[in-house]
Amino acid sequence: MELNKLTIVAATGNLHKLEEIGAITSKFGMNLISKKEAGAGDVDPEETGITFEENSEIKARAIMEATGMPAVADDSGLEVDCLNGAPGVYSARFSALDSAPGVFPAVFSDRDADDSSNNARLLELLAEVPEDKPAAHFVSVVTIVFPDGKVLSSRGECPGYITRTPAGTNGFGYDPLFVPEGYCGRTYAQLSPEEKNENSHRARALRGLEEMLEKL
Repeated sequence: MELNKLTIVAATGNLHKLEEIGAITSKFGMNLISKKEAGAGDVDPEETGITFEENSEIKARAIMEATGMPAVADDSGLEVDCLNGAPGVYSARFSALDSAPGVFPAVFSDRDADDSSNNARLLELLAEVPEDKPAAHFVSVVTIVFPDGKVLSSRGECPGYITRTPAGTNGFGYDPLFVPEGYCGRTYAQLSPEEKNENSHRARALRGLEEMLEKL
């Protein structure tokens, strides 16, 4: 497979993700474009998987089938140990979840879920947890699906804990509550983009993907 002749479609419109993934694929001469540029901007598959790996592949495969080109997707979220891994694959819609985390199929309400409501629900669930610093980790799975059937998937994790007091204005999602290991008690939202990207869950997944591409 001659990677330097491939155009690959990113199953996202998120500019930050496009930049991160593009930095890796460009090393192999691959041209990364957004799904909108590939004419698949309206393709938004239902994420029915129960793992990050499944949802990442669902998204990449849908874009590959819609465009006929290799496609790459990321699926990521936060897992808190004492909550049996919640919010997990429901991270983006956690506050709209009506069924218990981990129960499939999931049942969602009509409530809007955003960063503020998701963080509020997480803290509400942790209110009765005696641990001062509940262990948690962010997860990212990056998957490339090729038209010939080949699938590459890399998982990255960043361990840390949840703080009960949000801090920081950078980042998004659960970043103000998550304190990664090795950063002197600072949350993801208190780190500069450069600091976060050094060892974030997505950065680790992308490094794994880079190693896989080097072997092709």
